[in-house]
Amino acid sequence: MSTTRAVPSSSQPSAGPAGGAAGVPAADPLPPLRIEPLQGWHLPLLHDPAFLDLQPLLQRSLLLQGPEWLLRSLVARRALAPTVLLAYRDPQRPLGLIVSERLNRSGSCWQLLHLRSSEAVLAAAEAGRMALESALVREAIQRSRSAASWIATSSSCDDARLALLRQQGFQPLRHETLWRWQPQPGGGEAECQLQALPADLQLQPLTRRTAGLMWHLEQAALPAQLRQLLDRRVEDLLDQSQGPSLMLVDASRQTAVAGARRLRPGSRGLPELELTLHPGWQHLLGAPLQLLLERSAAGCEQLIVRSDMGDSERSRWLQSLGMAPEGEEVVMARSVWRRHSPQPSAAVARRLDAVLGQLQPRQRPLPTPLGR
Repeated sequence: MSTTRAVPSSSQPSAGPAGGAAGVPAADPLPPLRIEPLQGWHLPLLHDPAFLDLQPLLQRSLLLQGPEWLLRSLVARRALAPTVLLAYRDPQRPLGLIVSERLNRSGSCWQLLHLRSSEAVLAAAEAGRMALESALVREAIQRSRSAASWIATSSSCDDARLALLRQQGFQPLRHETLWRWQPQPGGGEAECQLQALPADLQLQPLTRRTAGLMWHLEQAALPAQLRQLLDRRVEDLLDQSQGPSLMLVDASRQTAVAGARRLRPGSRGLPELELTLHPGWQHLLGAPLQLLLERSAAGCEQLIVRSDMGDSERSRWLQSLGMAPEGEEVVMARSVWRRHSPQPSAAVARRLDAVLGQLQPRQRPLPTPLGR
């Protein structure tokens, strides 16, 4: 059952006892801000230009609400549809919306996908936009009872969004550079590179059998705090990947040392490739890593490559392949602390059992052996 929650507005004027100061009639107070889940009758109202590109996503979310609820109650699996919350004062004029989804099967980590304000809100004062979007973020976090952490991604140039996320407790944990790449077809060169691979390295696809190797590689490459908040398991890694996703495996140690994981298309509408390199294998920058990228980019005329911004040597090498920097993104995260009802301690439980035991009917004692 969907519930509507009214959010107190700090911008409501206070009415004086005489209806206003110096005989001026007081302005009508603004109705309270309301936030509720997206429903079918909301779709025709979301005609604002700020929401138009999200229409397919919103329709899909509505269609899959029932199956998503049913499957979540039965089995732990990947999320079918995101959760959408809508904010308004007048039901006929939506002011903003937020789209979020579970990032893992257990539901311990959630992600903010989209946070939008209508053009009327954007044209008003910056404080009004910040208040609206802050209310949406707080409500999304409050409604997800099982979430222990949240992830959000923002452009490094969007100072307003970064300030909003910091205000809501998010901290920057990783900086990524996005590279636009148009791979050049060259089958013969790729075969030569495959023969030039070191003898102990093998090119293997990401499958259910090899997913554990890719998972250990990402655990070694991610910052410790981000790794803990993501709470990603092997099945989550498979859910968030598409084919072809490949890795270079050290056959002697049975360890993945580099990986190129194909992600689902992002907001740019292009396929995305996440490049991961083990910290101790920087010497693979060259033919081995180029082969990995080219094989993972098979069938794409153009795609986005994600890479850690802190590795300057890798950035220079990616530029030598003809990649152009598309932008920089900041991965931010926060944990969620919730108050739990106090539980009685073991000592109190033992004392209670002792008191209750004295009230039980007397039983005949059992004989005990005599000691020396």
